Amino acid sequence: MSPAAIAAIVLCILLGALAVFQLALIFGAPLGHYAWGGADRVLPRSKRIGSVVSIVLYALFAWIFLMRAGLAPLVLPEIVVDVAAWVIFGYFVLGIALNAISQSKPERYTMTPVSVVLAALALIVALG
Repeated sequence: MSPAAIAAIVLCILLGALAVFQLALIFGAPLGHYAWGGADRVLPRSKRIGSVVSIVLYALFAWIFLMRAGLAPLVLPEIVVDVAAWVIFGYFVLGIALNAISQSKPERYTMTPVSVVLAALALIVALG
């Protein structure tokens, strides 16, 4: 198995874990200090909608990276998948910066390293 394939699988597992976390936030788990700037222990409706959008994005990201790594059928033009992988990598890099400057210490100390790992895995797959 190629490094890109392994990275894609690990990336999907991590995105799945984040989706479970976002689902917990949607259903009112008092974990809001770890997300969305950390201002709310229990997310208000608007941020819960953001969590729903996040789950959809995670699924899209996973699908793109599985296609890029050759682990899912290529149903989009290859150039679209390649460009999307690089755009998502950039999104994860931006996530590093945004989490690093969060006013919430729990979010900063937890989600910044998660973003670093996501970006590193995305880079491996994008280069793959």
